[in-house]
Amino acid sequence: MDHGADPRTTDRTTSRAGGPPRLVREDGSPVRVLVVDDEPMLGELLSTALRYEGWQVESALTGRAAVKTAAALDPDVVVLDVMLPDMSGFDVLRRLRDARPRVPVLFLTARDAVEDRIAGLTAGGDDYVTKPFSLEEVVARLRALLRRAGAATAEEDARLVVGDLVLDEDSHEVFRGGEEIRLTATEFELLRYFMRNPRRVLSKAQILDRVWHYDFGGQANIVELYVSYLRRKIDAGRAPMIHTLRGAGYVLKPADQG
Repeated sequence: MDHGADPRTTDRTTSRAGGPPRLVREDGSPVRVLVVDDEPMLGELLSTALRYEGWQVESALTGRAAVKTAAALDPDVVVLDVMLPDMSGFDVLRRLRDARPRVPVLFLTARDAVEDRIAGLTAGGDDYVTKPFSLEEVVARLRALLRRAGAATAEEDARLVVGDLVLDEDSHEVFRGGEEIRLTATEFELLRYFMRNPRRVLSKAQILDRVWHYDFGGQANIVELYVSYLRRKIDAGRAPMIHTLRGAGYVLKPADQG
């Protein structure tokens, strides 16, 4: 299906060097985002990109599930598909706003006619993006909505820590168990992506898109090769942290959690 995120225009928004500051809630906890789209692969791609921002993300495939999830999550912003299997996104918005009158909503839709945009904004949506879209654009628009809604800028540590593995995003230094590990630029980007998503299974397609910005197709050997390079440096002589899930992808976990 053509409707969705355009992988060729995917951003690398979490690169701290020169990148935008991380947004958080007023109490310093992660921003909460609800993603509502009936296409599971698209929803997961978008959710992964938003988690890469350091945000807490929950997803829903239907309007009813969205209303239920919002009640438990109390989201700071909602990404909402207009065309859902059980009700329209406009109906979902009305129900969400009954409980949360000020929650910002970004509509996603395959409809690009002017009247559809007007309908979405008239219904109370705060912004509107048509499919196919770039993840970079969606992230930028969500950041703008969150800033207007009062999200704070985090004074965050430049280090990512998973178990005894530490990556410093400012100095580009990596340590495991206090021992420095020297990585190439590509190995560093791959490890950073793993450490931004600990305990999450990342497919070869996601890794290829995020680290190399390639469309997925015949390039899986590049991912396999660089994962093997990382393993030799990160896991050599130690309890393994990088695990392969056949047919699914790779996952980084603290060694003491297997």
